[in-house]
Amino acid sequence: MSDTKVYINHTSAFFPNEPVSNDEMEQYLGYIDNRPSKSKKIVLRNNGIINRYYALTKDRKSTHTNAQMTAEAVRALFDNDPEKMKGLELLSCGTSSPDQMMPSHGVMTHGWIPEVGGIEVVSPSGVCCAGMHALKYAYLAIKSGEVTKAVATGSERFSGLLVSEVFEEEAQKLKEMEENPFIAFQKDFLRWMLSDGASAFLMTDKPNEKGLSLRVEWIEGVSYANEMKTCMYMGGEKQEDGSLKGFMDYTPEEVMTKSIFSVKQDITLLSDNIVPLGGRKIKEIFEKKGLTVNDIDYFLPHISSNFFKSKIYDMIEEYGGGIPYEKWFINLYTVGNVGAASVYLMIDELFKSGRLKKGEKILLLVPESARFSYMYAMLTVC
Repeated sequence: MSDTKVYINHTSAFFPNEPVSNDEMEQYLGYIDNRPSKSKKIVLRNNGIINRYYALTKDRKSTHTNAQMTAEAVRALFDNDPEKMKGLELLSCGTSSPDQMMPSHGVMTHGWIPEVGGIEVVSPSGVCCAGMHALKYAYLAIKSGEVTKAVATGSERFSGLLVSEVFEEEAQKLKEMEENPFIAFQKDFLRWMLSDGASAFLMTDKPNEKGLSLRVEWIEGVSYANEMKTCMYMGGEKQEDGSLKGFMDYTPEEVMTKSIFSVKQDITLLSDNIVPLGGRKIKEIFEKKGLTVNDIDYFLPHISSNFFKSKIYDMIEEYGGGIPYEKWFINLYTVGNVGAASVYLMIDELFKSGRLKKGEKILLLVPESARFSYMYAMLTVC
């Protein structure tokens, strides 16, 4: 690998429409079988989120696609000036909620910003780690000397998967069978967790001449799918033996009556494993790189719920010596859980906060429950 340094020079964020409060959520998402959710209050009490964003109107009509939101975030990096986009060589877009299976999310985003011209486009898939995979691809492309100017993005449009219509066929089927139309907690739970939005980074091989930049020191990841069952999934159904049956093996009727395309999560598997497994790699990284908590000025962990905050604190205490809360920076509560975009949105807000000083170190942690993957990175303010 070359000695080329890689910098994040500009950051941006795009949120669709106005923030949605807890009291307004079902006005946008609707009631399943015309009944209020049994789990909503419990989930909101635990996750701590007070606002989120939906690319929806109150009659559940889409206002933006994922690709459109991502393109808006990209344009914002260049102040919506096509001249400033000249020289862009790579667009790397991570998401877990593309608007369609094909074409890829990246090329659909590219289609909304034709002014950048013909460039390389890549679309890492996955769940929360997809945004970090997009960041790493751009980082490695610049570091290797293949390109000098790239954009990495993280984005999600979950709201279309959370509306009541997605679950109505299943609810009615349950009602016919057992007079109980309430959707399983593993599906209803995520309706009160997820949010829409997009964020983008402009990355080059040189720091800004004026103002601050963020130098990417390293990015590392790990998957534990070799030992763990599926935890978070969409487009399939988990079987009794823990395997996943994909949508292509269901009839069209089953796809509707089992709400196969809803987002689901095995809560027990999540609670028991997401934090301890994340500790394994962070211990290895701290030891390999000779890091201590004194080397870290800001800690940006992506957490899906406030429920996990103290658990991550305890995990860092055990494996890394402890990072005091005053070094943490989290915006989950005001923007919601935006999956692959969440770590971008934290960096964007911190970068623009006026708090950063040259030489400070920022540690990133992004866990992904899909089949337990994790991404870690270190940035230096320069």
